[in-house]
Amino acid sequence: MDYNWTSVRKPLLEWYPTHHRDLEWRKTKNPYYIWISEIMLQQTRVEAVRGYYDRFLRELPDIASLAVVPEDQLMKLWEGLGYYNRARNLKRAAEQIMDEYGGNFPSSYEQVLGLPGIGEYTAGAICSICFGMPEPAVDGNVLRVMTRVSDCYANIDDIRTKRLARQKLLPVYEGGQCSELTQALMELGATVCIPNGTPKCIECPLQTGCMAYARDTWNRLPVRREKKKRRVEEKTVFILHDGNRYGIHKRENKGLLANLWEFYHTEGRMDAKEAVQFISEQGFEPVQLEREIPYTHIFSHVEWRMTAYYIACRCRKEELLWVGREEFDTVYALPTAFRVFLEKES
Repeated sequence: MDYNWTSVRKPLLEWYPTHHRDLEWRKTKNPYYIWISEIMLQQTRVEAVRGYYDRFLRELPDIASLAVVPEDQLMKLWEGLGYYNRARNLKRAAEQIMDEYGGNFPSSYEQVLGLPGIGEYTAGAICSICFGMPEPAVDGNVLRVMTRVSDCYANIDDIRTKRLARQKLLPVYEGGQCSELTQALMELGATVCIPNGTPKCIECPLQTGCMAYARDTWNRLPVRREKKKRRVEEKTVFILHDGNRYGIHKRENKGLLANLWEFYHTEGRMDAKEAVQFISEQGFEPVQLEREIPYTHIFSHVEWRMTAYYIACRCRKEELLWVGREEFDTVYALPTAFRVFLEKES
């Protein structure tokens, strides 16, 4: 990653004011707001986050309200964003801020880094954007820019590469305007030196000094670790209802989608006849098999191949919670893997 990194400072700071997107979290230096936006934006598209961000802050406008929010309400606010432990870590961090810092967001890099769910990137983003500290924020966007500009083939999934990148940027931040530098690097990677496509080199303020552009090697960069093949799991899902009441229950408080609501299901794939027989044996007294819908849901490490059966029942067994259709919109959070069946039903 050898490069004269201080040379990128001036073009980045000249480019950013007129080329950045108009995003709500760009209009504030409030560390609570920036923190929420950064956690939401991890592995999620900006356009998908906008609505979540506004709704979250309406319901939980400050650290104190986040610290005491009931988990079901928190999960409902996070519903559809995935990676639900991120939301739980937000609450845990808010509780720590209330206990240790009197409800005031900590203002040193080490203190911010010590909060649950906050790593070096998020700590750097908060400290540079909100407090003007010379603390670089190195995420995938920034690493893509840096490896292409320097024509570097170090694996960006290696923590050593990320820390080297941070060290290389420290002198760039010494001249001040740290908030603008962090946001300029993020924005350049997100909108110009893009992932999964041809970079818009003609629009890039760093084009003249970019070694990958000069050598036409951009399509080889960045280098990443080969992803493991996803595990495939077959599941049979039962959308059980008695009139307008649907049967759901909570998952175990561990593992994938821990402690979230879900429809009744079992491992393996059943055909329609087997599904009705199974539900009958479980004591739900099926009245009618209404429809069958297949759906595949992909997580980062596992693929669920699901077959859902919509079955009208006359027995509401107490092992499930039976809730009205409208309550899914206001009270009960269903992860996308299960909510999709509710949406297909309507």
